[in-house]
Amino acid sequence: MTNLWETERLIIRSWIPERDAEQAFVIYSDPEVTHFLGKASLVTSVESQRQRLIDNIERCLRRATPTHRRNNGTGYWAIVEKQTTTIVGTIILKQLPDKDGLPTQDYEVGWHLRRASWGKGYATEAGQAMLNYGFSVLNLPVIYAVVKPENHASIRVTERLGMKPVGRTNKYYNIELLLFQLDAPEEWKGNRGAVLEQRAGGRRSGV
Repeated sequence: MTNLWETERLIIRSWIPERDAEQAFVIYSDPEVTHFLGKASLVTSVESQRQRLIDNIERCLRRATPTHRRNNGTGYWAIVEKQTTTIVGTIILKQLPDKDGLPTQDYEVGWHLRRASWGKGYATEAGQAMLNYGFSVLNLPVIYAVVKPENHASIRVTERLGMKPVGRTNKYYNIELLLFQLDAPEEWKGNRGAVLEQRAGGRRSGV
């Protein structure tokens, strides 16, 4: 198991499909959680969730460049609550897809939280860690977030992360979305959280 980052209340680590499928199923079998993610995000069995975790890992490895593999790469990670060791969601840092689903050179941060963990600030806390990872480890010049206009909760998270609204775009995912961005490094230095603590030896592959 690879821990990528720790925050005050959370551990961000690699998914382990055989062990984590049941907890991931709690998140992605909930229609309220997947409401803004599209019907394809809703899973109907633990086994299909396990296979989806495996597929996500393999997809991220295929898309990783040699440089990103040396720098831990991008992908999907489990958000674990320290106090209970419960997986409370997913944090994402990956290339945005174009209208045809092909990866662009633009990178997005994203989050999916189980319903029982809404309203606790976990998306913001994990998002701060992922922005720090993208800027300080992967050396990305800018990180974006895309949000459906009616997803007010996620819009509030982007605001708390200090991301700037850019307007509407239909460049990604073949759908009109609100686009937010945060630039590195000066802007990030003014917004980064003080609670982040990098684990010793934690910089490894992290899909």
